[in-house]
Amino acid sequence: MSYGSSLNDNMRLVGVYAGRILKGERPADLPVQQSTKIELFLNLKTAKALGMTLPLSLLGRADGVIE
Repeated sequence: MSYGSSLNDNMRLVGVYAGRILKGERPADLPVQQSTKIELFLNLKTAKALGMTLPLSLLGRADGVIE
């Protein structure tokens, strides 16, 4: 199981920052931001190897399921 910020959202924020810097803003003046989108990925093969069964409600909420 992996739970963390979205890589795509982080790359989008980097692009926004780069655009603002290229338009002339000073990097020191830019606010600190963090990703607001959180993703959950489940690995069913590893769960099965550990003898775990994941509830369907958890599988339905996952952003990605690795079989």
